[in-house]
Amino acid sequence: MTSVINVNLPEQSYEIAIAPSSLDQLGQHMANLKLGKKVLLVSNPTIFKHYGERAITSLRDATRTLSSANASLTSAGFEVASCTLPPGERYKTLNSIQKLYDIALENRLERSSTMVALGGGVIGDMTGFAAATWLRGINVVQVPTTLLAMVDSAIGGKTGVNHPHGKNLIGAFHQPRLVLIDPDVLKTLPMREFRAGMAEVIKYGVIWDAELFAQLEASKRLDQLRYLKPELINNILMRSCQAKADVVSKDEKEGGLRAILNYGHTIGHAVESLTGYRLVNHGEAVAIGMVAAGQIAVDLGLWQKKDTERQNALIQKTGLPTQLPAGVDIEEIIQALQLDKKVKAGKVRFVLPTEIGVVTVTDEVPSDIIRQVLRGM
Repeated sequence: MTSVINVNLPEQSYEIAIAPSSLDQLGQHMANLKLGKKVLLVSNPTIFKHYGERAITSLRDATRTLSSANASLTSAGFEVASCTLPPGERYKTLNSIQKLYDIALENRLERSSTMVALGGGVIGDMTGFAAATWLRGINVVQVPTTLLAMVDSAIGGKTGVNHPHGKNLIGAFHQPRLVLIDPDVLKTLPMREFRAGMAEVIKYGVIWDAELFAQLEASKRLDQLRYLKPELINNILMRSCQAKADVVSKDEKEGGLRAILNYGHTIGHAVESLTGYRLVNHGEAVAIGMVAAGQIAVDLGLWQKKDTERQNALIQKTGLPTQLPAGVDIEEIIQALQLDKKVKAGKVRFVLPTEIGVVTVTDEVPSDIIRQVLRGM
């Protein structure tokens, strides 16, 4: 049975479809959208080895309905080309995008064509950005294969690549035509990547959904997929995707409310950048950032100490870090914060919790408070 969550936007609404074994229905889902015949499937070598041929077979076997002046005609499935890019945040660069452009040109992708992102957040971000900029914008479909991408990065249309001095400084908003989530693919996800995704799930509990937070607290273990009951996995996917859809529907391009989705990301992005995207992954950095933001909120009198302790206990139960990596210079973090995309008029904006499920956005955080908190980590 497929669960559908709608992302309602003024110009292009779309569905998040969640169902076991839905990867085999990718082609038919896309055929129902009446997209052009040409598809470029983008993945990394590991994911492609697991799921690439299944996705391509589904796309080629789909039955497409074509409208003509007098009748509807059926046509064979999509023409599929594929491209694999190296895994890892350090490859999320303009050089990788150039490779996508070259293959798009070689296969004569048109404005009605579609790029399909089969992978985690890095593949999704790069594919979305390439689709946003090829021929000034073609279709993109997101097929996330990591928990982090399923609950967060595949939804909402944020696309981009990194600059050597900062994460996602080059990018565009480009909404997908469809997000297709197959929970079964999580079975091949490495444990560290599963834990990384749980950081974003905890984020939704803190910023939006106190009931989800309580459900996570009630689970004995959260550090490995096998310890989570199927009902909890389903709730994690449904409630997290619904939270993201609700926020994006209200604020597509981060004019206000959507900024709350950056909880933990301000300091987290700085840590990622300063460690060269090698030492900690995105979810681990967000976990560190949430611990810091929670303590900043306590020090500013916005949040109760017992609530930050609940948050940190949940992060620890997930097996995520709560301390800064050894050797990271605190003054370099302070400097890196000035390059954050959310800086406005020279002031760094922080998302800070006021209770479980509620946050506020402020640019009134003194540097001394940030230093004090980071020194304590």
